[in-house]
Amino acid sequence: MKHKVLVVGLGDMGLPIAANLAKAGHEVFGSDLRPERGKLLEEAGGHAAADLAAAAKEVDTVFLMVMHGRQVHELVLGDDGLLKHLPAGARIVVTATIQPGEFDALVAPCAAAGVGLIDSPVSGGRAGAEGGTLTLMCAGAPEHIDGCKAALEAIAAKIFVVSEQPGAGMRAKAALQATIGSVFTAVFEGLALAAKAGVPGEAMLDIMTNSAISSPMVNYCATQIMERRFKDTGSAMATIHKDIGISLDFAREQGVPLHTTAAAFQTFQAAMTAFPGEDNWAGVKVIEQITGVEVRK
Repeated sequence: MKHKVLVVGLGDMGLPIAANLAKAGHEVFGSDLRPERGKLLEEAGGHAAADLAAAAKEVDTVFLMVMHGRQVHELVLGDDGLLKHLPAGARIVVTATIQPGEFDALVAPCAAAGVGLIDSPVSGGRAGAEGGTLTLMCAGAPEHIDGCKAALEAIAAKIFVVSEQPGAGMRAKAALQATIGSVFTAVFEGLALAAKAGVPGEAMLDIMTNSAISSPMVNYCATQIMERRFKDTGSAMATIHKDIGISLDFAREQGVPLHTTAAAFQTFQAAMTAFPGEDNWAGVKVIEQITGVEVRK
């Protein structure tokens, strides 16, 4: 089944998601505050939506790939929001990572409007978005998920249906990001320790990528650091910083201590201040500044 899809937010993730939907034969409209992003979508086979309300009237599925929960709320529940314009039976898929509580506030209004609501935060970064190989953590009524399955399959290699209860996907993503942030900072510290002790960088990289801790995530992180790639890798530090903050807030609500995640957040907070605009891997530079070493091959 082919869909008429609106993608709101054509950033590093949203634009390739929209492009892959178009590539799969769906009719795709895209909206972004930056007109040039709409032009890039047109080059990829989609349509730039100058009028969000008008586009919403024409589609059956909306993907929201913005940065913050307040943006999602305004887009869905605002005075001229999507619920005012989407036809009954349409679906909203929130692929942005937001606070579980922020997502929960959408459930009742969407149900009242006859609009399906799915939370489907993603993992895989820009490379996964570009390759159509994202991992999706979906939650929602089976008829809503099945109703847009062809669109979901166009952007993902793995689709996990976490629960029939909307919101479970955001909860799973909060747990996942707590783990990922902690792993990243462990790699930063391990590499800095090795460098300070005089272990050759290439040897340490070889050990990390061929030992018990080897994984695609660890290997990629260590390689980016060793090759000093701190910008334009598709993993903006602002995103992991935001996501770990969500994890900590949610854990506090649940009464769960996240000691390691809290320490990781402080590393990224320091890196956000010292190296604004850089990517995840720049977190290692916080440890380098303290230790007086530079991690490289």
